[in-house]
Amino acid sequence: MQLDPSELTPVVNRLKRAQGQLAAVTRMLEEGGDCRAIVTQLAAVSKALDKAGFAIIASGLEQCLVREDTTMDRKELEKLFLSLA
Repeated sequence: MQLDPSELTPVVNRLKRAQGQLAAVTRMLEEGGDCRAIVTQLAAVSKALDKAGFAIIASGLEQCLVREDTTMDRKELEKLFLSLA
């Protein structure tokens, strides 16, 4: 399955933001930052990654429903979806 890069631009942007947030968490840990702030940032990173993953899977599901030449079956798609749960 090939995902359309133009549809995934918001996902790439979200992942880049998450990457920056994760770098901030690492820096905060190394500098002995406030525990609450670290956990808050870590939760934000986790949610951003989840949302990006769900968006990628949603795009893949849409393609599989629209295109008949896809090689992924329902079981494979379900496994992908559940991997984020």
